[in-house]
Amino acid sequence: MAKLDDKQEAGIGFITGIMGEKFGSAFRDSAASDRFGAPITRMAATACFHDAWQHEGISRKEKSIAIISMLVAQRQPLELKNHVKIGIANGLTVAELEGILVQLAPYVGFPCIATATSAVIEAMREAGVSPDGLQTSEERGLL
Repeated sequence: MAKLDDKQEAGIGFITGIMGEKFGSAFRDSAASDRFGAPITRMAATACFHDAWQHEGISRKEKSIAIISMLVAQRQPLELKNHVKIGIANGLTVAELEGILVQLAPYVGFPCIATATSAVIEAMREAGVSPDGLQTSEERGLL
């Protein structure tokens, strides 16, 4: 088992506060282990969840908008789902999430937005904020 430093502990505490005990516990277990990927988890605890997320200058909600936008542009649906849930915890609404996708569409392209929209809908469902009857393009038979 790896010994976590103060920044890593603070970063893990931060993400646990946003994502909950289950996520935080799994994150801590990964960071403290000697398993494959543990060094990357420790780096994320320090660089992302301690240094960047806790840096003052813009609000957590604004940070969520920036990260969600970047993940949409990079076509990273798995990580996007996590950050949509973080964004919801940071105060983003369903309307604002849709607004982000609308704003990005002409810049990143419609195929990219279709992928992102499915991930956003799935994340909203998991977070319990999805409007009733909302379906992904796949579920509607469009993809």
